[in-house]
Amino acid sequence: MRISDIIRTKGKAVVTVPPDVDVRTLLNVLAENRIGAVVVSPDGSTIDGIVSERDVVRALADRGAAVLSEPVSAIMTAEVQTCAPHQHIDELAAAMTLGRFRHMPVVGESGLDGIVSIGDVVKIRITELEVERDSLSSYIRTAAT
Repeated sequence: MRISDIIRTKGKAVVTVPPDVDVRTLLNVLAENRIGAVVVSPDGSTIDGIVSERDVVRALADRGAAVLSEPVSAIMTAEVQTCAPHQHIDELAAAMTLGRFRHMPVVGESGLDGIVSIGDVVKIRITELEVERDSLSSYIRTAAT
């Protein structure tokens, strides 16, 4: 299965915030959208960085509550690993596991095409396993008769 299959199912919508928005506002955006990370972008299509709940927690632990007034650019990951729609989800899962991150922006020919989470990958894997289980069960039932 390809990353484009995930994007086709979940949609291309990507929540972004500009780099100068403060961390407190970021937390509101995360809560309102019930998501764990946003792409940091000045225009909604280019990628300056990515910032997650984990980034906020680490910054709070390091610098205290004052970080809530800082811009997200102060805590974001600036070197963002991205993937392309044509890539296989196995590549995505391996990159996320090795890099120890949970969200990856999808960049296609037209720019930012979506964002994929580890939850999206797990959901696809479970569906694939269920289909395989059902096929094997059907095969066993057919062979036994």
